[in-house]
Amino acid sequence: MRKGLTFLQGAAVAALLVLPLPALAAPHANTVIATVNGEDITLGHMIMARDSLPEQYKQLPDDVLYNAILDQLVQQTALKQELHGGVPHYVKLAIENESRALLAANVIETVMKAASDEASLRQAYDDKYSDGDGGDEFNAAHILVESQEDALEIKAELDTGADFSIMAKERSTGPSGPNGGDLGWFTKGRMVPEFEEAVLGMRAGEISAPVETQFGWHLILLKERRKTAAPSFEEVRGALTQELQDAAVEARVSDLTASAVIERPEIEDLDPAILRDLSLVRN
Repeated sequence: MRKGLTFLQGAAVAALLVLPLPALAAPHANTVIATVNGEDITLGHMIMARDSLPEQYKQLPDDVLYNAILDQLVQQTALKQELHGGVPHYVKLAIENESRALLAANVIETVMKAASDEASLRQAYDDKYSDGDGGDEFNAAHILVESQEDALEIKAELDTGADFSIMAKERSTGPSGPNGGDLGWFTKGRMVPEFEEAVLGMRAGEISAPVETQFGWHLILLKERRKTAAPSFEEVRGALTQELQDAAVEARVSDLTASAVIERPEIEDLDPAILRDLSLVRN
């Protein structure tokens, strides 16, 4: 009997050996990498932990980073469990803020992606450059001073025949002063708005009235303006993508806030400096 049983067991083992083994499932976000007192740490947790690291840490070898991240998550889980389910109020508030920001960013990403598909980009390019015109290009110089009074004084001298280049070398406080105020050629969008607006309204050879910007007061000499050829689609793909995405996000945010029921109750004696008081959330 013992011999027969031994044979039957051996036959059973042999039969099992020839059966195909089930295929192992590929790792996925819910694959459990470790457990700490029954609490799972998944591959998804590790992926998101790596994604939040500064770039210099992401350059570490994959095996080193894998082990370091897993050790950190294990340690954090063990420490967290010391709270026995309790969540401090300030932590709860921080989690709510982080969740809000991440979900809002997800919506923004969806809006941006929908706004800048290939068809939309091509249409935007055609709308902007179908006539082959790339817009105006300007060659200008300027004199930069600190006050309007100084600018008006210099403008009066220029109006009576003073040489712009010499005046720029003598009076301009800008870095282009030693070069006679020369700024070279530039297109729309390269200068601060007030400066650009003045240039757009000028004719070649004209000197502007004093123009105030964040840098001071300018007198602008428009030397020349010319038309440029339209850029290729690939040259402006990035800029068009940004324009479409910015416009779509702005429109979506405006629509959502306009349709939302938003209430902001008046709170008496609320000093904005109260935001500095962390003791209010740590109690």
